[in-house]
Amino acid sequence: MLTLESRLGLWPWDVLHQGIAKHTPLTFGLANVCVGVVILVIAWLLGGPPGLGTVANAVLIGLFIQGMTSIDAVQELSHHGLALRIPLLAVGIALAAPGSAFYIGANLGAGPRDTLMLVGAKRTGRRVAVVRAAIELSALAVGIALGGTFGVGTVAFALAVGPAVEAGFWSLRRLGLTVDEPGAAPVVTGE
Repeated sequence: MLTLESRLGLWPWDVLHQGIAKHTPLTFGLANVCVGVVILVIAWLLGGPPGLGTVANAVLIGLFIQGMTSIDAVQELSHHGLALRIPLLAVGIALAAPGSAFYIGANLGAGPRDTLMLVGAKRTGRRVAVVRAAIELSALAVGIALGGTFGVGTVAFALAVGPAVEAGFWSLRRLGLTVDEPGAAPVVTGE
């Protein structure tokens, strides 16, 4: 929500959600839910079994966004100057790291996009940061093609989220607050 209200660029997935909402009867929040469910199925087919957290993330994030965007005080944040909107963007990106690491580390199932990231890292042998950046940039490209809006904040998030999540894992691991390494996420293969 913070990056949305900064008006400095949507997160890459939100550019996609906005593009989908422009071409379908879905709202921005419901497009988020639909994309989450599709990504959940794709990640599952690639060997990332969903957990309670995966399903909850797929459904609840979009509904939360839908609810928050209907609150006038939240919408008013986007009408302030850059002195407020730049920190909104920075805090929104910064909170993605520990937030992702905490709920993935809880071992209740990563969200659909994070499950796809973890399965991709496991299957390719690439670092989480590299896989996440590739996924974010792919979602961004499709979103732009569908007419979603983007800006400097979009690019900042796409490039910073992978390393930030990786740093979040490292920090929580050092504090003893995670159960598994991110690469240890269960991946079921057909072999």
